Amino acid sequence: MATQSAQRMSQAGQDWLLNCAAHPADVQRTWDVGELAEFPTGPHWHVAEVPIPRSLEALARIGGGRIGPALADVHRGVAWWLLPPDLTDELDGIRRLTVRPPGWVLTCPPVLHSVNGRWWIERPDGSGRLTDPVLLGAALSLDGAQLPTEANR
Repeated sequence: MATQSAQRMSQAGQDWLLNCAAHPADVQRTWDVGELAEFPTGPHWHVAEVPIPRSLEALARIGGGRIGPALADVHRGVAWWLLPPDLTDELDGIRRLTVRPPGWVLTCPPVLHSVNGRWWIERPDGSGRLTDPVLLGAALSLDGAQLPTEANR
């Protein structure tokens, strides 16, 4: 039963991701042949690029239901966090983090499996939830501490 629920959530996340594509049918065809599909940043989300080790620490600090999709590439050693499209300067000054400009292309595998060393460390769940940049900035700025309870809401 839990497996069916996880599969439904993964499929909902994949459907959401396809809805973010300019040409969903082209993206599906690309995935069907085992390739990464292109998603330009800007219309649906911004992207913050962070080394994988720092991203995994931030995932643990932020915790559970407050995290939006995050994609990692084991070969490049980086992760990309999907952030709200109205992002302004919330992440300015965070070391070893790069906010990619609108129009920058993120190449993504399907939500259901990895492709070429790229996988969703936090899968889209279909809700459209993105990571709060203030929480991400706080999690990346801390030196091993947990986020304060009020920041976790």
